[in-house]
Parts: sequence; structure tokens; C-alpha cells
Amino acid sequence: MNEPDDDLRRYLVEEAIEDFEEGRLSRRGALRMIAGITGAAAAAQMLEARAQQPAMKSGYSPARSPYSVAANDPSVVARYVPFPGADGGQLRGYLAHPAKPGRYPVVLVCHENRGLTPHIEDVTRRAAKAGYVGMAVDLLSREGGTASHDYEAIPGILTKASPQRHVQDFASGLGYAKSQPFARGDRVGMTGFCFGGGVTWRVAAGVSELRAAVPFYGVPVQAPDVPKINAAVLALYGERDQRVNANIPAIEEAMKANGKTFRKIIYKDADHAFHNDTGERYNPVAAKAAWDETLDWFERYLKS
Repeated sequence: MNEPDDDLRRYLVEEAIEDFEEGRLSRRGALRMIAGITGAAAAAQMLEARAQQPAMKSGYSPARSPYSVAANDPSVVARYVPFPGADGGQLRGYLAHPAKPGRYPVVLVCHENRGLTPHIEDVTRRAAKAGYVGMAVDLLSREGGTASHDYEAIPGILTKASPQRHVQDFASGLGYAKSQPFARGDRVGMTGFCFGGGVTWRVAAGVSELRAAVPFYGVPVQAPDVPKINAAVLALYGERDQRVNANIPAIEEAMKANGKTFRKIIYKDADHAFHNDTGERYNPVAAKAAWDETLDWFERYLKS
């Protein structure tokens, strides 16, 4: 896992093309985003090949999730924290935990290809509201952090970093979270969305302490990495997300062949990124059901 991950790279390119097709990115923005991953010539060719395809709309409008937790919610303590990376560099993450005294299991949270946005901060607080220490790592920490870059540049930056760096940064974030007096270091889970779903799969294969993982519509690891997974994996998908769903049969077979705990749920009429209540593809019915299933999974494997 030290080399660039072609599956994650392909995912980020396809995501940019899809955003262009559906009107979320201008042609200029899509070219800039794809060029950061593949180079300018390849970016132009990809868009020309796909530009005439009709856009697909989800039929849902953005609306605040009923699970949203305000930054000033008195039941949650949340803040940005610095912590050291394995290479001695300074990393940054968003830490949230219940205000009530106690020790709580840790849930790592990985952002989408947009970086550590206010939406991911909210999701991290949702984990804290449910009784966990939520820890979201900004995977652009070494490049100045998410806030230092515009959206179009971020996928290219994420791609240039090796998957092993992402895994190691979450291992470092976990180490910091475990050092806190309110954390139970023997109960660790992780969730992530889109690009972060793919990272969640890779952390599950690279960090043996994970007991539970819930990747949302993420590109899975290849079969040779499956034996290294100790976590019980709940993989969540949208029915319309055929691009990511094409990976389901192979990972399902590999998990079964290696005796791993695996369950998948495909939500009817839901598209890619259906959980993000700040995006156009937000599906409130599927998002609520998926978060309920996520909390049930963590309850089973982290609190028992």
C-alpha cells in the first residue's frame, strides 16, 4: 500500500466527471480538478468523451439532517486539535466527545474528496452525541489544511499522497484520541464517505485495532488486503450509484472467503453521496436509515 492507489485515483476522476455532467462543476472546474490527478491532456480527453451524456438528477433537495448537531450543543464538546504525525510533522483534526464525564469508544471519521468541511465536523459531533469520541483527521494537514485550498484543487492533492500516508495519519489521529482521559482505546471504529469510504476500507486493512468499520459508498481494498481486516464491516451503498456498486461482488466474495464479518445494504432510489445533507444528492430517507444502521453497528461491536 505504499504506491499510489489506482482504484482511489480512478474514483476521484470519475467523481469529477460526474459532478461536471450533473452541473455541480463547470467545465473549467472539472478540467482543473481532473488535471490535478491525471494531467491536462488526459483531463480534456475524458471530458470530451463524456460531455454529451445526459445529466442524472437525484430528485432530492438539500435539507438539514434531523441528526445534525450544532457546534454549540451543550451535550457535546468539540474543537480542532493538533497532534504529531508519524513522520514528526504536525497534523490537525476535529475532536468531539460527550460533555458528560465518562470514557467512551472512539469513532474515526474520514472526509469526502472535499476535505474536512463543516459537514464532516457535524458528522463527528453526531458521533459524540451518540456516545463516542469522534475524531476526524484533515488529510490535507501537511498541505496547510482543507481551508487553505479551493474545492477544485483538493482531489489532486489527496491523490498525490499515498494511501499509506492516509492510513498512517488516521493511526496517528487514533493515537491522539486514545491518549485522552475520556476515550476507551480498546473500542475503536471508523466511518467515512465517498473518498473517505475508500480510506475507511484501507484503514481497516492497515490498523488492526479497528473493531468495526462503516464505509459509505467507498471503493474497497483489493482481495489480497482482505485477510488483514479485523473489523466487522458494514458497507452502505445507494442503488443509483452503479459506478461504486460495481465493486460489491468482488469484495463481498473476498470477505466471505476469508471468514470476515461483512454486511452490505443498498438503499433504494439513493445516489452516490446520499448521506451528505449539504449536497444535491442528499436523500433524507436513506440518510436517516443509514445513520441508524451505523449506530446499531457501532453499538454491537464497540459497546458490548
